[in-house]
Amino acid sequence: MKPLPHSLYRAEQVRELDRIAIDEFGIPGLSLMQRAGLAAFEALRRRWPRARHIGVLCGTGNNGGDGFVLAGLAQAAGLRVSVWQVGDASRIRGDALSARQQMTDAGLRAEGFVGQDLSVVDVLVDGLLGTGLGGEVSGIWREAIEAANAARDAGCGVLALDIPSGLQADTGAVQGAAVRADVCVTFIGLKLGLFTGQGPDYCGEVSFDDLDVPPQTFTRFAPAATRLAAPAAGACLPPRRPCAHKGDFGHVLVVGGEHGMSGAARLAGEAALRCGAGLVSLATRAEHAAAISAARPELMCHGVGDAVSLKPLLRRATVLAIGPGLGQGAWGRQLLGAALASPLPLVVDADALNLLAAEPVPRSRWVLTPHPGEAARLLGRTSADIQADRLAAARALQRKYGGVVVLKGAGTLVVDSTGDVSLCDAGNPGMASGGMGDVLTGVIAALMAQGLRGDEAARRGVCLHAAAADRAAGAGQRGLLASDLFPPLRELLA
Repeated sequence: MKPLPHSLYRAEQVRELDRIAIDEFGIPGLSLMQRAGLAAFEALRRRWPRARHIGVLCGTGNNGGDGFVLAGLAQAAGLRVSVWQVGDASRIRGDALSARQQMTDAGLRAEGFVGQDLSVVDVLVDGLLGTGLGGEVSGIWREAIEAANAARDAGCGVLALDIPSGLQADTGAVQGAAVRADVCVTFIGLKLGLFTGQGPDYCGEVSFDDLDVPPQTFTRFAPAATRLAAPAAGACLPPRRPCAHKGDFGHVLVVGGEHGMSGAARLAGEAALRCGAGLVSLATRAEHAAAISAARPELMCHGVGDAVSLKPLLRRATVLAIGPGLGQGAWGRQLLGAALASPLPLVVDADALNLLAAEPVPRSRWVLTPHPGEAARLLGRTSADIQADRLAAARALQRKYGGVVVLKGAGTLVVDSTGDVSLCDAGNPGMASGGMGDVLTGVIAALMAQGLRGDEAARRGVCLHAAAADRAAGAGQRGLLASDLFPPLRELLA
């Protein structure tokens, strides 16, 4: 299995890569289809080596052609094979028709799909729609997808060719219904929708094959986004000099911790410490300062009642992180106003984002870290709108507010001031618990305090945060706490 590349493409871009390989480099389309079928069959055998009965659902396009090739290879390997044709077979054209004819000539015929029970096979291959999906799935196509999912529920393995049918290749949105795959083998270029939106719920393990197209194929245009690599230990920051002192590594000021929410500010502050900030101060409600200092004496906690008492702390800081537990009352609004009047670089999260949504202002030197709900408020939309096209939403946030935007969630997106998009596909569902975003705020702020630009701190920060969560989830995802990330964060930055 080839390693996953870092470039992510839209469906139309992958079609153009396919065209370049065929028209400009002279690779016959049927050859690419045969390579795709072989790559998928090899992946199937690796995942299910004891499978003896393979079922293949084939549509009328090139995705179905890949399925015909795989079916022929499975039969040649001595496996029992059932092929179900979905859609009008008279509409099959070109390379897909050639692949179907080759399969038929080998003695394997497709049976029309009319709602059969597909769970009779050991592994079911989805070759229905691929990236050519034009709208909501309906009719016989939806019936086939639902039958495939029912087979999976009954214990059948499911492998998707290129992308699970029904999943929008650019956004990861489900178009009415989508196949839930255990493995997705994707070809030539990674599709953005595999890693964002609902893609991670439907793709299972993603495997990639470039079908041996020439490397020059990929030089004609930039990808839609870049998949970020998980950080190696110590890779985010340079080694420290033997004579270094705390003043060399910045001073993070965390502002937040309204009544009942002191834990959010403390998590952000401790995350900044654990990620190497030389000094970390907390500006919080006076009632919380003593308790936080007693529990974590390395944090310098200050009770602040208004913007006036915050200003001396702002003068001593190098980076400001505002929002964790800030609240949306008068206290929070005053402190946010003082923060926005400061020239300090900012990391803005949680209630600071909700307050910003009520009175939008653009700024260049900040990193905004909304989850989908906060993003919806910042753009005046619904959370469903944001999730329907996360890339478009992240870009819209950056255009409206400036700086760097981190749209959190499965497949976290980072959009910098030039419009370049990065995606982090690390992390796990155990991170769906309170405080994780507060920790991310502290991580990014600490990296900025140690000299990284906002865009680089955001990219490295989200990867570091996700990698730490993956390490911390080694004992299980359920019950993972935000503070469980502190030991692996230190290890990754050692």
